[in-house]
Amino acid sequence: MSAPLEVEPGSSSAEPEAILAGAGKIEGRSLWQISWMRLKRDKVAIAGGIFLVFLILVAIFAPLLTKLVGVTPNDFHQDLVDASLQTPTGKLGGISWDHPFGVEPVNGRDIFARIVYGARISLLIAFLATLLSVVIGVVLGIIAGYFGGWIDTLISRLMDIFLAFPLILFALALVGAVPDSILGLQGDALRVALIVFIIGFFSWPYIGRIIRGQTLSLREREFVDAARSLGARRPYILFTELLPNLIAPILVYATLLIPTNVLFEAGLSYLGVGVRPPTASWGDMLSIAAKWYQVDPMYMVPPGLSIFVTVLAFNLFGDGLRDALDPRSR
Repeated sequence: MSAPLEVEPGSSSAEPEAILAGAGKIEGRSLWQISWMRLKRDKVAIAGGIFLVFLILVAIFAPLLTKLVGVTPNDFHQDLVDASLQTPTGKLGGISWDHPFGVEPVNGRDIFARIVYGARISLLIAFLATLLSVVIGVVLGIIAGYFGGWIDTLISRLMDIFLAFPLILFALALVGAVPDSILGLQGDALRVALIVFIIGFFSWPYIGRIIRGQTLSLREREFVDAARSLGARRPYILFTELLPNLIAPILVYATLLIPTNVLFEAGLSYLGVGVRPPTASWGDMLSIAAKWYQVDPMYMVPPGLSIFVTVLAFNLFGDGLRDALDPRSR
């Protein structure tokens, strides 16, 4: 027999039961809890997410925020514009306590108010277009990946056609050909609905390809075979067994698709086919600022910086979310 272990004087030992008694109840963690713990450790992604929440709140409470500051997006301040040069008086484009981002040339409209209201248009179009493309892409991607055969071939070739479509040219042609009123929609509501349709309907193949690839791998898993053996119907397998396992890639790609749609909306507004003036839009403000950059370069900074920071925040948060939800990453 081996000799019993000796304990050095002054040291303490405890029975295993005593250690476990103070450890508390052992609970397992779900995949979402693990993902949230990993996301919290990514400070850059959390900072991007906090900024996005702040931006969304600013867009929602734009009327209240501009009222507190004492400015409105469409009020002219001709007294703040030089009558001969049509440029803002004062330094840095007319920046002051009353107008923190300065005023526009010619009419003297407050840039801060127009930036805040422009966030509403950009985020509204980006979110709605992303929602439309995600719904279409997820449904067709699951169907193509699960059924395979001629259905997969047909949907895959349809994706190729949409990906090869000249979207910018189509948007320019469609907006110019659409009448002023459709189905009771007119003005800004019609423009927003039209842009959402163009971006969302022609962007679904990107997420559709990802969902199709994930479905091809999931349809061979044991839980799908078990559902088939128990007599589950195809709609049940698609939307009850497969769809919950696709939530992670859907969320990740949606957060990366939103900044792309923000840029696309800004590009359409820059080309003059976005919302119509005097409704504020970041792309339209950049288009006007391009004509004044030689005499009033500060006018380009607020809308350009707004687009840049918004897209950067979405990309940082999307990258962090992808790393947190990927079980193979460390």
